[in-house]
Amino acid sequence: MSVIAPPEPAAAGSSSPRPVRRRRVGLARVTSLLGVALVLVLVFHTMVPDVAGLGLIADTALPWLGLAVPLLFVGALVAKSRAAFAAAVLAALVWCVVFVPSIVPLSWTAAPASESRLTVASQNVEAGSGTAADSAAALVATGAEVVALQEMDAESRDAAGAVLDEVYPHRYGVGTVGVWSVFPIENAQMLDLGLGWKRGLAADLETPSGPVSIYVVHAASARPAAHDERDAMLANLADHLARDENTRVIAVGDFNAGSSDRALGDVTAQLSGANQSDGGFGFTWPAAAPVVRLDHVFQRGMEVVSNTTVPAGGGDHLAVVATLNLE
Repeated sequence: MSVIAPPEPAAAGSSSPRPVRRRRVGLARVTSLLGVALVLVLVFHTMVPDVAGLGLIADTALPWLGLAVPLLFVGALVAKSRAAFAAAVLAALVWCVVFVPSIVPLSWTAAPASESRLTVASQNVEAGSGTAADSAAALVATGAEVVALQEMDAESRDAAGAVLDEVYPHRYGVGTVGVWSVFPIENAQMLDLGLGWKRGLAADLETPSGPVSIYVVHAASARPAAHDERDAMLANLADHLARDENTRVIAVGDFNAGSSDRALGDVTAQLSGANQSDGGFGFTWPAAAPVVRLDHVFQRGMEVVSNTTVPAGGGDHLAVVATLNLE
């Protein structure tokens, strides 16, 4: 009778290579798929369906997707997979192509400020914060010829006006927005953005170099499941811009839309935003730890020579300050 000897026990500390290999193969596949998915979102984010606000989330979070790239490289190294490493490299390259041109410091290429220039400062002062006067004082200190404020209630309008009226002889306000200027303001009117809200104005600044159209906007809030009103306001703003006959145009304020938000597409097709003077994304909200740029200075017909964000007052938005050459 033959006897089948039992298998010898594995030596202490040894393990079968097959489970390890399977885990590496699985990790390689996951890393590769995530890398490809990241590339697709970066390139085609505007095609992500806005189901339950998914499109808004994708647009807003787009710059932060770069944080996934180092994780892809870690996954590829652990998996020891060339395919996963290639996917990580591709994702890194695409992120750089999409964002690096917009975060290079403007100061590297900007022309010097000319004698004929215009500095615009703008901030959402957060109604109820009680710091509109502090915001106004900080914006005056920037040397701006034009100051635009948004989200003003009666109290904050009076407080800001008490500071700004002493410096700027020309002013116009409607609803929750206002503009103060050292230049005469002509053709000022409420900007009808189609919702019956007084959250926008349009006017002409009569500068020594000729008229400059200015639009001051406070778009409706945007939440993942509720941003139709904001989208409508931005679309209507784009229609107004298309009909503006002035060569030089500025649109400034709180757009409640990040720079990569598809809702800004019709606006940025007509006006351009400049890089930050010191580089980076120029996030403005929330002021304590900004993660998205909701506040913008868009323009056409001029050259931006500086563009910065600055703290002002105690509101929840940083202020934006841009200097443009008029000639």
